[in-house]
Amino acid sequence: MAVLRLLRHATLRLEYADTTVLVDPMLAEAGATPPIQNSPNDRRNPLVDLPEGVDPDAIAFDTLLVTHLHDDHLDDAAKERLPGHGGPTLCQPEDAAELRETGFEDVRPVEESLELDDVTVTRTPARHGHGDLAEAMAPVSGFVFEGPGEPILYHAGDTVWYEGVAETLDRFDPDAVVANAGAAQFTEGRPITMTAEDVVSLCEATDAHVVADHMDAINHCLLTREDLRTALEDAGLAERVSIPADGESVSL
Repeated sequence: MAVLRLLRHATLRLEYADTTVLVDPMLAEAGATPPIQNSPNDRRNPLVDLPEGVDPDAIAFDTLLVTHLHDDHLDDAAKERLPGHGGPTLCQPEDAAELRETGFEDVRPVEESLELDDVTVTRTPARHGHGDLAEAMAPVSGFVFEGPGEPILYHAGDTVWYEGVAETLDRFDPDAVVANAGAAQFTEGRPITMTAEDVVSLCEATDAHVVADHMDAINHCLLTREDLRTALEDAGLAERVSIPADGESVSL
């Protein structure tokens, strides 16, 4: 059985088949970095520490997946600690050179798909916002995991709901979907990650169980877990979505 544990924000530890994948590590202590520029409040990031008992120097994993290089998905603390982790680092092709320059050694860009032992990892499209802002925030990607005897897992990445997500759902018919919610927002423009309405649209387009993360940890993510839970209850979808607390695990 695959198990997904939320550490904080978008940092996940995925036990899948015979491998353990650390996704998008943000390892800094609470308040270590300034607010996101051009955001609606001045709270320092991260807003919360890692869960009690999670030592950033001792997270066990075999493979690292960096969905994209924004600081809340690979922060300076992770860049200091993880380059010598000894296993492969998966990424989108546009990020491979910078990861190698940072010191990561076994960097494996996912052009279309690659094999990780018995697991197939496929890169999928994502759109980090709307209009010109989405172009400025690019590139970003999602990733699909497929393994023998395991659920098909679609990690949508930092994306809003749009046709590329719908097409990925149709193509892979996943059993579980990770949705980066939080409705991340700058002072101008529309949200750049999924809003509550986006998560509802996602649920309406798939029978997969949805795991929503990317909330209550970065200052410009304005959608809280409580807000999302209320919206899903109003839509009759609360049982379809897991909204884990930091440190909580979800069996897929």
